[in-house]
Amino acid sequence: MPDHNYVIREEESGSVHIAEDVLAAITGETVRGVEGVGGFATSFGGELAERLSKKSHPSRGVKISIEENEISVDVFVLVQYGSVIAEVATAVQEAVTADIEAMTGIKTKAVNVTICGIAFEKAK
Repeated sequence: MPDHNYVIREEESGSVHIAEDVLAAITGETVRGVEGVGGFATSFGGELAERLSKKSHPSRGVKISIEENEISVDVFVLVQYGSVIAEVATAVQEAVTADIEAMTGIKTKAVNVTICGIAFEKAK
């Protein structure tokens, strides 16, 4: 049996198993597109932070929990300096919920956003 969990969606013609890694990848790409997000935390403790780049693993800073076919998502992000933290967190929650539900047809139980730091623009 694989090391990761699946969420199962029952269909008339059979069942669809969606891996945790797929849900994490959807979440990562969604969060990357939210205005005000400066990147993902490289550790869930918030010790170090890394700017998001094309080379980053798409699910870094994302934790997916599946219990009885219910999806809970934990996202650990940096907010761009000058952004309103509450607005960015709400936008992340709404975008992740909408994208996971649209792409999988499965409702999310919760989207928890942890702001681990502030991302400052590098001097030119």
